[in-house]
Amino acid sequence: MAEKQLETEVIHIGELIRKQKNFLLSGGAGSGKTYSLVQIINEVLTENPTSKVACITYTNAAVKEINERVNHQNLQVSTIHDFLWDNIKVFQKDLKKSLLALIKDKQSKIEGTEIINNVSYFKNNIQYKDYTRISDGIISHNEVLILANYMYKTYPLLCDILKDKYQFIFIDEYQDTHSQVIEIFIEHLKQSNKVNIIGFFGDAMQSIYDDGIGDLNKYLETQELFEVRKKQNRRNPKKVMDLANTLRDDGLSQEPSNDMLAPNMKEGKLKEGNVKFLYSLSDSLDLNSLKNGEDFSGWDFSDPKKTKELYLTHNLIAPSAGFSDLMEVYDKDPIIDLIGKLKTKIKEAQLELDDNLTFDEIVDLLQLTNKKKLRKDIITDNPDHNALYKQVKDLPYSIVRKFYITKDMLIDDKKLDPDDRDSRGTKRDPLIQHLFKIHSIVWLYRQRLYNDFIRKTEYSIISLEDKERVNKIVTQIENMRDSTIEQVIQYVDDQRFCIQDDSFKRFVKDNEYLYNRVKKVKYVEFINLYNYLEGHSPFSTQHKIKGAEFNNVLVILNNGGWNNFNFEYLFCDRTDKESIYKRTKKMFYVCCTRARENLCVFYQNPNADVLEQATQWFGAENVKEI
Repeated sequence: MAEKQLETEVIHIGELIRKQKNFLLSGGAGSGKTYSLVQIINEVLTENPTSKVACITYTNAAVKEINERVNHQNLQVSTIHDFLWDNIKVFQKDLKKSLLALIKDKQSKIEGTEIINNVSYFKNNIQYKDYTRISDGIISHNEVLILANYMYKTYPLLCDILKDKYQFIFIDEYQDTHSQVIEIFIEHLKQSNKVNIIGFFGDAMQSIYDDGIGDLNKYLETQELFEVRKKQNRRNPKKVMDLANTLRDDGLSQEPSNDMLAPNMKEGKLKEGNVKFLYSLSDSLDLNSLKNGEDFSGWDFSDPKKTKELYLTHNLIAPSAGFSDLMEVYDKDPIIDLIGKLKTKIKEAQLELDDNLTFDEIVDLLQLTNKKKLRKDIITDNPDHNALYKQVKDLPYSIVRKFYITKDMLIDDKKLDPDDRDSRGTKRDPLIQHLFKIHSIVWLYRQRLYNDFIRKTEYSIISLEDKERVNKIVTQIENMRDSTIEQVIQYVDDQRFCIQDDSFKRFVKDNEYLYNRVKKVKYVEFINLYNYLEGHSPFSTQHKIKGAEFNNVLVILNNGGWNNFNFEYLFCDRTDKESIYKRTKKMFYVCCTRARENLCVFYQNPNADVLEQATQWFGAENVKEI
C-alpha cells in the first residue's frame, strides 16, 4: 500500500493484507474507525483495481455515508441482510432444501407447518420481505441470517463463489453483528481454498445489542484474526476521555490525536471539557427546572443538533417529549395485558374453550378455576379501564384474543428503523403511517417541494386559486394541534388532501378497539411523536444515539423498569450480576462518549456506594446534589 498520508493503523493493516491475513481494527469511541475503513477501501482498490470489494455496514445511513465517501464501480456497500440475501437468492433449489431442513430441525428457530414435508411444497421462489410467512416461502430478517449460515456451512461451493466474487470483504460495527454472520465469514469460508481477505471494524465496548456477537476474542486467540488497535480519540475533550478510559475494561486506553486539527483540539492542545454528576435525594425534582439552572448555562436544549438528553427507554421520554397518551395506548393497554394473562392461564390449565363464550365469560371462568386470580376488579374498579373493558366484554373471546398492540407499532423501534438499522419495511401500523403521511405532506408543502407534494396527495396545483386553497388547508391542519386525531384524519379526507387508502381502512375495520383509543388523543401528541422520531427534539434513547456526537450531552440514569439494565449495579460494581453489569457499563460508555464538550449525568436517589464511585470517576468537585 502507498504509505503517503496514511494512518499508522492503516499501514499496519496493509501489511496484514499483503500477508493474506484476516484482521480486526479495534477503536474506541471517536477514534475515526469509519475514516480508517474508507482509507483502507481506497488503498485496496488502488493497489487491486480489478478486485471486487464488499463493505457490509450495520445501518442504511452508514451505507449512504460510505458510498458518498468512496465512488468506485468495484465497491459494493450494503447492510448485512441485503448482502447475504443478494448472494443466496439465486440458488433457489438449495434455498428450498435448506429451508425445509431448518423447518425440520427444532433447534433452528424457523417454524413451519407439518404439511411442509418436501421441497415441492414451495411452488414459488423463496422471497425475502419485511414479514414472515413460511407456508408461502416468505422469510424475513432473522430467517435470512439462519438460512445463509446453514447454506454456507452445507454447500462449500457457495464459499468458492463468494470468494470469487469478492476478494475483500469488510464488516463495519462487527460487535453488533450476529454470531451466525461471523461464523460464515471466519469459519464456513475456510472450506474454500480460494483466497480473500476478511476485515472487521468496531469496538467491543460499544456492543449494546443482545443479538450481537460482542467481541471476536476467540478468533484472536486462535490467530484466525489479527488485531490492530486504534488508540487516538478525535471527539472527546480530556475529562470525557479520562472517564471513558476508566470505564473500558479491555486494555485499550485512548489518547489524543496527533492531528492538531482534530475536533477535540484547540490551539494545539486537547480541550479540557466538562463532566458533572448531579443527583437529587428528592422524588419531586422537576427536570425542566434542573435544565434551566446554572449547571446548564450555555446549553441550548432547543437545538437537537448540538444538545441531547438521553434516556434508556421511550416510556421515560414520552412525558417530556409530549406523547405520553399515545405511548400509554400502545404500551400500557390494560385489556391487552389481561388478554396476555388469559392466554397464559388457558395454556397452563390446558382448557378446551367454547368459541361462543364471550370475553367476560372467559375472564370469570378463569377467575374460578385458577388459584392465582386474574383480579378482574383491578380493571373494573378503575373508571377509565372499566370503560375499555365494557367495549370488549360481550365480544366473542375468539375475536378478542386476536387483539394485538405493541409499542413497535407506534415507535418503529430498533431493527426496523429505516434510517437507523437494517430494514425491509416498518412495524408502524397503517394508522400511524397515515398520520405520518399527513404530516409529511404538510412539511413538503411548507418546504415548497411541490412535485413531491403532488405525488403524495394527487392534489393538483394549477391555478392561483388552487394554491390559495391548499395553503388554507395546510394552515387549518397546523391550527388543529388541540383537535383529536380523528378530527384531523376526517378533515384531510373531506378535503381530499390525504385520502384514506385501503390499508388504512382495513386496519381501522380490523382493529376497531385500538382505533377507538387512538382517535381520541390530541393531534399535538402525534406531532410531538413525529418530531421525536425524526430527531427534531433534544430527546433520544441511549441505544439510538450510538455513532452520533453532540456538544452537550445529558444522561438520565434511570432504567425505567427494564431489568436488562441497572445503573446501581454499575456504580456499586455488582459483578456478581455480570451480564446486567456489563450491559449497563457498555451503555453508559456509549452515552458518555457522545459528548464533544460538556457531559452531565443525572442520578435520582443514589445510595452512598453510588456516590463514592461517582466521586472516583467524576472527581469530588464535579459531584453535586441539587
